[in-house]
Amino acid sequence: MAFGSRGQQAGRTPYVEPTVLVVISLGGGIGALARYAFGVWWPAGPDQVPWSTLAVNVMGCFAIGMLMVLITEVWVAHRLLRPFLGIGVLGGFTTFSTYGLEVRRLLESGAAVQALGYLGGTVVASLGAVVLAMGMTRWTTGMARRSTATARRKGARQ
Repeated sequence: MAFGSRGQQAGRTPYVEPTVLVVISLGGGIGALARYAFGVWWPAGPDQVPWSTLAVNVMGCFAIGMLMVLITEVWVAHRLLRPFLGIGVLGGFTTFSTYGLEVRRLLESGAAVQALGYLGGTVVASLGAVVLAMGMTRWTTGMARRSTATARRKGARQ
């Protein structure tokens, strides 16, 4: 188990395996580099809605929705896959701290309508992406399981 109670006493930080911290760090570096590259490729102007950050957050949330269904309901995943991909790569890729700073920047530049639209739109789109990805992944993997089971039954009859 990654998080445990080894040596844990009241008020102390729980024990975390060093391997888990290493994979989170490596994944976080990869995700942050990808996010940075995306922002360089699609920069935002000083008083424009930062569409690249919105896109990164929505894509990352969609990927998190898919990943969580796959590793908790479909696959028997390696114990380090979730910390590496979920916390590390996708946590480093999505950027809700930058989102907060960009809302502030828009407000300070006098673009209050854009700031409020960006503020609410990012939350709705990101949560919607998680829900959509989870539903699509469950539907897709359920269809694959049903078609495999049907093929097995047809093969057994012949």
